[in-house]
Amino acid sequence: MSAVETFEVSLPDGTLKTLPAGSTSLDLAQGIGSRLAKAAVAAVVDGVETDLTVALAAGAKVSIITAESEAGRHVLRHSTAHVMAQAVVQLFVGAKFTIGPAIEDGFYYDFELPGGKTFSDTDLAAITEKMREIIKADQSFTRDEMSAKAALELFADQPYKCEIITRVTSGSADGTDASEVQGGDVVSVYRNTDSFVDLCRGPHVSTTGKLGHFALMKVAGAYWRGNEKGPMLQRIYGTAWESKAALEEHITRLAEAEKRDHRRLAVEMDLLSFPSELGGGLAVWHPKGGIVRKLMEDYSRHRHQNGGYQFVFTPHLANADLFETSGHLHFYKDGMYPPMEMDNGTYYPKPMNCPMHCLIYRDRQRSYRELPLRLFELGTVYRYERAGTLHGLLRIRGFTQDDSHIFCTEDQMADEITSLLDFVISVLRKFGFEDFEFKLSTRDPEKSVGSDEIWEKATTALREALHRHGVDYSVKEGDAAFYGPKIDIDVRDAIGRKWQLSTIQCDFNLPERFKLEYIGSDNGRHQPIMLHRALFGSVERFFGVLLEHYGGAFPTWLAPVQVRVLPVTSGHESYATKLVAQLLRAGFRVDTSVADEQLGKRIRSAKLERIPYVLVVGDDDVANETVGVNPRGGEVIRDVKFADFVKQLQDETVDLTTDATELAL
Repeated sequence: MSAVETFEVSLPDGTLKTLPAGSTSLDLAQGIGSRLAKAAVAAVVDGVETDLTVALAAGAKVSIITAESEAGRHVLRHSTAHVMAQAVVQLFVGAKFTIGPAIEDGFYYDFELPGGKTFSDTDLAAITEKMREIIKADQSFTRDEMSAKAALELFADQPYKCEIITRVTSGSADGTDASEVQGGDVVSVYRNTDSFVDLCRGPHVSTTGKLGHFALMKVAGAYWRGNEKGPMLQRIYGTAWESKAALEEHITRLAEAEKRDHRRLAVEMDLLSFPSELGGGLAVWHPKGGIVRKLMEDYSRHRHQNGGYQFVFTPHLANADLFETSGHLHFYKDGMYPPMEMDNGTYYPKPMNCPMHCLIYRDRQRSYRELPLRLFELGTVYRYERAGTLHGLLRIRGFTQDDSHIFCTEDQMADEITSLLDFVISVLRKFGFEDFEFKLSTRDPEKSVGSDEIWEKATTALREALHRHGVDYSVKEGDAAFYGPKIDIDVRDAIGRKWQLSTIQCDFNLPERFKLEYIGSDNGRHQPIMLHRALFGSVERFFGVLLEHYGGAFPTWLAPVQVRVLPVTSGHESYATKLVAQLLRAGFRVDTSVADEQLGKRIRSAKLERIPYVLVVGDDDVANETVGVNPRGGEVIRDVKFADFVKQLQDETVDLTTDATELAL
């Protein structure tokens, strides 16, 4: 074979591979090994995800996306969503289909059915059966590109697709449209058969036969583009995986997640509620939930007090001029509550605390000797979330942030970021999280403020902080906010779910907007760097995640009730009351349940409340000053000296609301 008939591509490790002219990524995978070819679902060519069947060019840098990777699962789910749309339009003549993106652990597709019809459980079974027929047919996903005009003609009977095409090609697209059309005048579509075509950027698996390990989960109503004034659509949620085992594991995890749903546990444990009279996305905290929240906030206050932070307080609303200065009315107005017209101006409930912290910094001239200046506030903010996006405490309209803003010099930035990372990790560990993922978001040159030099310095500081801790991290190129790079910290909970909680964010924008300055050692005026940092993210969301992580069984130091004392009969109530009083004096959270019901029923009730320790006292205990200890999740121990139990409880909880916790990873 002559040199003209071959070309070279490079693999991620730099290895060069020689291929025949016209070879595709699938040919490359087959040349490397049959197992890789079988697992391949797409490829990344010169940084762009593409179909396996696209011909490669000489000099291309190629990596194969396999089904078990996160990127591979995304392709599987997106392709399965397309098959679901194909099944629906075949079963429901006249159905209009909108968007069908892959989401975390699954996918969905929104439909408008003729005559306002809605999907039933029976319909889901029929759709599933039709999807399996399509998969068994091993139909090819064939990509085609055309002009926007041609695409509008092709989808003339699909108004939602036409709207997407028009918005993208006119430059008015939003995130809803991003997975459908890339932009410009070229529109890509995928055909499975002559009778079904869908608008999509791709990539997709090569054939429907690559799919199959899926399940349709539920139907929900969804407004088009999340706008409650728009059409109500029918959304089908599904999940898809690379193997039967992975699918079954996910289904099991979902069942466990349902048991741990914080909304359900909050009711069972009498922690909080969402009265309809308040309106959507607003919670009231009951005494038991209030205790846990207080413990969380007390711990946060103590750590900040010992960490060199200064406490500040700011009002819940402010004049519109403040949010004009900060830029929120330009960049974030859709997420803010409507304005209130008052006698001296227009006011808004605050969506963030940072503008007010800038005012505190700017109130007087600052010297370099005062920096770093660390301001901390448990500040309540208000953000307008659309009704369809609200989800218990995890997506809420009024919430409190453990919000800190650090003003520092450029030279102090690296050490401050390292210290912040220590702080964040130690707090997350304190609450029982040990499995972390770190993501570094870097600059989008098209959407950023600040000089190249300061961006490079800040990004390097964030990167060095991660390196100092020896942690693995992923880089999200171009994903930073316009005002600076950031580190996001995700945790995995007890059943393997990932939650994004803490963020360390550099900001070059607000210091400029508020004209913040300090006098340097050279007697010149300089602009400080501003670092945003929230450990919990919000107290409410963190509480919801904690509740699900522990399944309501909070560790003893955090439990709303730590001990319940149960007298066997009414004759033992006096002794039980005496023990309760002693435990209360020792600083523990304890109650009792009188013997007006059978002992077994009272024990079961305490277990349902997830109380860490149940003490049962009878005749022998009264005589010998002992207790029967029934620990949550453990074996009953009888005849324990009460003084010994108190010592054990003290050892288990000593200083746990105020300790510093080891910082090293």
